[in-house]
Amino acid sequence: GLTAYAQVAAAAGAAASASAAADSERARISSERSRLEAKFAAEDSACYKKFLVNQCLDEIKPKRREALADLKRQEVSLDAQERKARGAEQIRKTEDKASQEKQQEAAVRRNDSLKDFQARMDREKQKNADRATTQANEKTSSDAAANRAKNSQEKAGGRAGKQASSAEEVRKFTERQEKAKERLARHARDKLNETKPPSAPLPLPP
Repeated sequence: GLTAYAQVAAAAGAAASASAAADSERARISSERSRLEAKFAAEDSACYKKFLVNQCLDEIKPKRREALADLKRQEVSLDAQERKARGAEQIRKTEDKASQEKQQEAAVRRNDSLKDFQARMDREKQKNADRATTQANEKTSSDAAANRAKNSQEKAGGRAGKQASSAEEVRKFTERQEKAKERLARHARDKLNETKPPSAPLPLPP
């Protein structure tokens, strides 16, 4: 279909064409009236040259009235057509104005709908971004807790290892102490055996 602009342009062109046709028709009627007036004026002049002048003029008058009345009817018809065309043009302009207002209202509604849709999309995008941020924060907190737990386990393991190592050192030290005591005891016994005087001889029998 034609666009609104094309429709308006077509209507304006049709109105201009109709106006030009009316002007042309009005000029034709005016020219025809002038021609008839000249013709009847010539016939009147001819009547004055005749003997029965009044009879001649009376014969011409009905013809003149009829011819001029026909031109008058054409002018009236033309005027009526022009009034009808002007009325139709006014109606068309009113309808065009109403149509343009409706189109503007529709455009405003479309624009408002687009703004509402964009606002909803922006809100949804912001919600997704906030959700992603929250999830990232939760993951970071979870990772931090896991790291803390891991560090605690490692520290506990380190302390247990140190304690086990200390216990092993104590055991080894104790063993060394026991062995040293044994060596000292043996050494003392050995010394004692070396310094002990020989046993007295048994007395001779009588």
